[in-house]
Amino acid sequence: MGKLDAASVAVAQLWPGRPATILELGGGITNRNFKVEVDGAAYVLRMGGARTDELGIDRAVEHAAGMRAFEVGVGPEVVAFVPAEGWLVARFIAGRTIPTEEMRRPETLGRVAAALRRFHSAPAIPGRFDVYAVVDDYWARAREHRVEIPSEFARAREVAERIRSTRGPQPLVPCHNDLLNANFLDDGEVRIVDWEYAGMGDRFFDLANFSVNHGFEVEDDRRLLVAYFGAEREIDLASLRLMRFMSDFREAMWGVLQSGISDLDFDFHGYAHKHFTRMLATAGNRAFADYFEPFPPLA
Repeated sequence: MGKLDAASVAVAQLWPGRPATILELGGGITNRNFKVEVDGAAYVLRMGGARTDELGIDRAVEHAAGMRAFEVGVGPEVVAFVPAEGWLVARFIAGRTIPTEEMRRPETLGRVAAALRRFHSAPAIPGRFDVYAVVDDYWARAREHRVEIPSEFARAREVAERIRSTRGPQPLVPCHNDLLNANFLDDGEVRIVDWEYAGMGDRFFDLANFSVNHGFEVEDDRRLLVAYFGAEREIDLASLRLMRFMSDFREAMWGVLQSGISDLDFDFHGYAHKHFTRMLATAGNRAFADYFEPFPPLA
């Protein structure tokens, strides 16, 4: 069954007997997204991809996170969820994407920081996102699927363990955990979409994930942290810069696992290699080593 045929079947079940127009939306690798217009209203129908549970995606958690995001004014309204099919329907946001270079501007950075802070301060959501556990789980699942693990994994895992032990346990807050540029829209407010990796986690992973996905330099990160916390602290900068490594590590291992389970026409090996190369170059930089210094020794 073709993509539009599958979407037509879903639309017929979601809006029985009501004429609708369906347009496939671009973006995304693992899911299919469609704009559906029914009775003068527009929606986004998100159809979960095959075997996404192996990536740690729980559609019920995604639904709950999307509901919470709407409650705090960050995400679109979620209007339907069919867990058996992996269908999620949200109101279409007639907003514009925010160019990467615009994210560095003080006004935009302040608005993004405020949106993230609202979600991080919201009541708890289901699900847990522990990036250290995620990379280990992807490693284990990749081995189950007989995927060759890149030689860079061992070194990356050593660095990850040093980051984890240096920073110690962190407060858990609702996090998005996939802050790609494509997941931001501006309709007068900054909105964030695609909550499939959401869960209770480390706010600094979210901040770092946003930073690395937008090519931020150190001074950009300083401005982001001031916008988010209202103050500049070296330990916050150190946390963010260290967690940028973990963001790349997650992406690298995501690509490794996807190379063994996905039938999509996408260069997952190249994707993993790009992130391994970038994060190990980061770890080899003298400035990176300095970011371990602000943390007090663990008892």
